[in-house]
Amino acid sequence: MTLELTGRHLIAGEWTESETTFRSMPIDGGGRVFFAGTPELVDAAASAAEEAFWSYGYSAREERASFLEAIAEEIERRGAEITEIGAQETGLPTARLEGERGRTTGQLRLFASHIRDGAYLDRRHDLALPGRQPVPRPDLRMLQRPIGPVAVFGASNFPLAFSTAGGDTAAALAAGCSVIVKGHGAHPGTGEIVAQAIAAAISRHGLHPGVFSLVQGGKRDVGEALVTHPLIKAVGFTGSLAGGRALFDLCARRPEPIPFFGELGSVNPMFLLPEAVRARGVAIGKGWAASLTMGAGQFCTNPGVAFLVDGPEADALIGATADALRTIGRQAMLTDGIAAAYRDGVCRVGAAAGVKELLGSSCETRHAAPCLLETTGEVWQCEHAIGEEVFGPLGIVVRLRDLAEMESIAQGFAGQLTATLHMEAGDMATARHFLRILERKAGRILANGFPTGVEVCDAMVHGGPYPASTNFGATSVGTLSIRRFLRPVCYQGLPNEILPADIAD
Repeated sequence: MTLELTGRHLIAGEWTESETTFRSMPIDGGGRVFFAGTPELVDAAASAAEEAFWSYGYSAREERASFLEAIAEEIERRGAEITEIGAQETGLPTARLEGERGRTTGQLRLFASHIRDGAYLDRRHDLALPGRQPVPRPDLRMLQRPIGPVAVFGASNFPLAFSTAGGDTAAALAAGCSVIVKGHGAHPGTGEIVAQAIAAAISRHGLHPGVFSLVQGGKRDVGEALVTHPLIKAVGFTGSLAGGRALFDLCARRPEPIPFFGELGSVNPMFLLPEAVRARGVAIGKGWAASLTMGAGQFCTNPGVAFLVDGPEADALIGATADALRTIGRQAMLTDGIAAAYRDGVCRVGAAAGVKELLGSSCETRHAAPCLLETTGEVWQCEHAIGEEVFGPLGIVVRLRDLAEMESIAQGFAGQLTATLHMEAGDMATARHFLRILERKAGRILANGFPTGVEVCDAMVHGGPYPASTNFGATSVGTLSIRRFLRPVCYQGLPNEILPADIAD
């Protein structure tokens, strides 16, 4: 296929212009012009999404599963286009984009299989007991039902897997919800091509065109209009703590508050227990360096801080980490804004009292080199600002007096997406104790690994207590994520003829 971009929004099946425009900012070159979103476009998309829900929300599971598979097929048909424009806009290498495209189509097909199975419906049936004394019991049936139109905000760091047809969109469509995506301004061309794929799948299946809309870019008022629109029933968001918290508060202040499922970031602490450091400290250091710099550190599961008890073994691990990082050159950041934020974050943390620079970073234009800083447990617990996420390849190693100080620090952590224990057989008693703490802090706990990379499967949890996410009972990755866009409905005494097919006899 030839790369064909209109620069327009997709609103209920129509490629639509607006009065204002913005220009994309590719890694090199002049960029392309795209029409910018407006509250009026949001209103049109929401009205169409509500109209579409009256058919799509009551469609058969097989129909929705086939639709998801058709989206995957249409994305694959446009694979070369997606890679071409994605590389221009984000600076990501071809292999990364092709892998992310495979993850995107894979999770669409996973949800197709998941809804065909039907277990997600959590069907329950309590038979009527007409002769029960003192009060008869009616026939009671329970079923999970879609909630209505859903808003999804595209992520800057995943132009495919967390954006236009990414995990939030796939889960919502699988549940039976219509979707409006606010495309991220960092990769509007990639978003448009994926929207073309969804539009083609809608046409193939003869669905109401309002089942999916894409609003490109726009100012803050576009996002605010989307989360406050009375027809929107839930929001999926991946982004910064500040931006996510602002939208979360808007959702809570609505006349009808709605759930805001925000994934807001994490420093993903690693706790390196003594026997593990003694047995394989150098290997851990090298592994950390590789994980820390994967994709220029632009992953929400990037392990940004390591805690270990001070001593000669700690010296060897830290030295191995620094040596490995020195071999890694500058990498392209996703946007100029992300690069600037990384520079500012490194300066802010590095300037804090009690923080020592082991490896200095450089970040010119959109290319950044890794940075390694060192501090003590005492400084970590006093200087709270150094514990805030810096999006990029920044690592902080924290030397501790003993395991008691490590436990105190673990207890003090706010919510995280992940937490990691590096351990050997001699660390098991300590690890068992720490596990009880970390279960209360993180959505995913790892042993002897590195958290960068999130498997898309049934058991995955990508979420955690606030501020890692705004809803600690949810995940944005894996089949359980469909539950965000469903709610239980109980049917009492209804005749079989009018019950939903999924709960009827």
